[in-house]
Amino acid sequence: MMLFDTFRNEVVPFEPGPIVTMYTCGITPYDATHLGHAATYLTYDVLQRRLRDLGHDTRCVRNVTDVDDDLLRRSRELDVHFLDLAASETARFDDDMEALEMLPSFSEPRATSAIADIRGFIAMVLDSGHAYESGGGVYFDVNSFDRFGELSKYSREEMLELAAERGGNPDDPNKKDPLDFVLWQPSAPGEPVWETLWGPGRPGWHIECSALAMRELATTIDLHGGGSDLIFPHHECERAQSEAATGEPFVRHWMHQAMVRMDGEKMSKSLGNLVFVSELRKEYDPRAIRIGVLSNHYRTEWEWHDQLMPTAAEMLERWSSTVGGSDGTAVLNEVRRALDDDLDTPSAVAAIEAAARAGHDVSAAAMLLGVQLP
Repeated sequence: MMLFDTFRNEVVPFEPGPIVTMYTCGITPYDATHLGHAATYLTYDVLQRRLRDLGHDTRCVRNVTDVDDDLLRRSRELDVHFLDLAASETARFDDDMEALEMLPSFSEPRATSAIADIRGFIAMVLDSGHAYESGGGVYFDVNSFDRFGELSKYSREEMLELAAERGGNPDDPNKKDPLDFVLWQPSAPGEPVWETLWGPGRPGWHIECSALAMRELATTIDLHGGGSDLIFPHHECERAQSEAATGEPFVRHWMHQAMVRMDGEKMSKSLGNLVFVSELRKEYDPRAIRIGVLSNHYRTEWEWHDQLMPTAAEMLERWSSTVGGSDGTAVLNEVRRALDDDLDTPSAVAAIEAAARAGHDVSAAAMLLGVQLP
């Protein structure tokens, strides 16, 4: 299998052992699942299906960020406890994932379940000399880690701009360097508080994924993924703090999902330009949602359009009509070849569609994409 590796910036062989350890960044549960979420998790779902087809066991961890600036802000707006909001939105997300017939996660740990792990992890980073205490918080010293920026390959100016856009707070006066990032921060009034040796507060954004990946999987994992907007600062910071703490490589292969766009902008909660999976499910079979999303390559940004779902629904009907038709071994092998070529799901969908139009049974091939027929 060949996959694009963000770190190496090229398509390279992906050759894990019998057990494949994977971590994909999960949701911050303060709103419903949109199509951008679905595209990300469908990518890693299809990857796991092909790896299992090849004989591997996959263990994919997907976290739930149930303490976070956005979640706490939303809980204040709604006047509900932040954990109650997280629980209700996580339940909605899980319902959408189940409807889309996602493979169950190996584990789905919550950030608040890892406070003890996070405290221990921060202590390791402090002991290694890569972090410092300031203003009641703990910060990672990026100048102590000479490999900072290797994953994203952005210039300092680009990193500063993205940090400002994505919650990095480069103007924080407690930092030695504007690119330093918070590991532990004092809680604002009304926010949850945990005690630590360096003062009461709550975790920073990046720390939970390092702590959870190591707790649930290993010090070094085979593949780490998420949306391409997480490359910086989230994954860059994760890599730095993890390798600073352990002295070992954190991730063997970095894989990122391109953004889904609507009205010329990336689909995001902050912009409000969203297509919700729960709304699509009211009109379309979830299997058609799979087909529509997987008709686009995971590394290519694509624009939502109104014809996507009607076209996918027609495909699903045509594919379903082939069950019991002529032999589908050729198309199954064609889909396998497509998925082994950097998870080329558009070619896989096109191959199944062509075989269905020719009257071949495409059920086994469709199942590799997670589409169960009839």
